[in-house]
Formats: sequence, C-alpha cells, structure tokens
Amino acid sequence: MARSDDKEADWVRVSVRYLFWSIWVHLVWEIAQLPLFTIWTTGTIGQKAFAVVHCTGGDAMIAGFALMTALILFGRPPWPNGATAAVYAASLSLGIGYTIYSEWLNTSVRAAWAYSDLMPVMPVLGTGISPLLQWLVVPTLAMWVALGHAPWMRNTIKENA
Repeated sequence: MARSDDKEADWVRVSVRYLFWSIWVHLVWEIAQLPLFTIWTTGTIGQKAFAVVHCTGGDAMIAGFALMTALILFGRPPWPNGATAAVYAASLSLGIGYTIYSEWLNTSVRAAWAYSDLMPVMPVLGTGISPLLQWLVVPTLAMWVALGHAPWMRNTIKENA
C-alpha cells in the first residue's frame, strides 16, 4: 500500500522520467535530422557534434520549461494519476509554439542555422517539418513512457509504488 507522501511525490517521479526520456529521444532526433540542415555538408565533425549537444540541451530546457509551466497552470492534486490531458496539451502547445518562434528567429532573423534542400518546410510559417514533428512526437512519447504506458515500464512503476 502506498503512503500518502508517496502519492504526493508521484508528480516528481513522473516529471523526472518525462525529462529523462525526453532528453534521450531529443538527442536521437537531433542526430537523425542533422542532414536536413546545411551544417551536415558545411560543418566539421566538431561543429556537428557541438550542434547536436547544443540543440539537445536547448530541447531539454524547452521540455522542462514547458512541463513545469503546464504543471503550474493545470497540474492539480490528481496529476499524474488523473487530469493528465490538460498538462499534456499545455506542455505540447508550449513546446510547439516555442519551436515555431525559435526556428523563425534562427533561420530568418539571426541566420544562425539554415535548412538544407532536404528539409520540408511549412509554407506559411517557413518552419521545418522535422522540428515541428519533433515537438509533437518526442513529448508525446516521453509522456507516454513517464506515465507508465510503455510495456517495459509497467513492472518498474509497480515495484516502486
């Protein structure tokens, strides 16, 4: 039987699991999408490695900020054992919204990076499809795993309860 303080700590455990899985999946995504940016053909190995680490670190900060903001706005005592839809939707919206802004700022205004011809782009926004999909797929997968829906997580979560 779980103690009440364990139930109250569930949001911390789920948040940590969410961020852990988010960081690892963002890392894999950043590596996989590297050919969609010009650095793939113009950068050195060191520049590519730095870009992957830098972008993954940014992804981690965005994921953490988005989740914590969503929890502040919509997290209520049943979370994560209930009321997950509002937190998930807010977190996802914040991540996607920031991605649209950041991609526009860094490709159009600052010219800090550029898409290669391989990157499909949203016509009106000018934002790459891969970064948009990243901020739809990765948080969804990370939340799914963090909440214990992944088959390999079910036993681990029950053992820790």
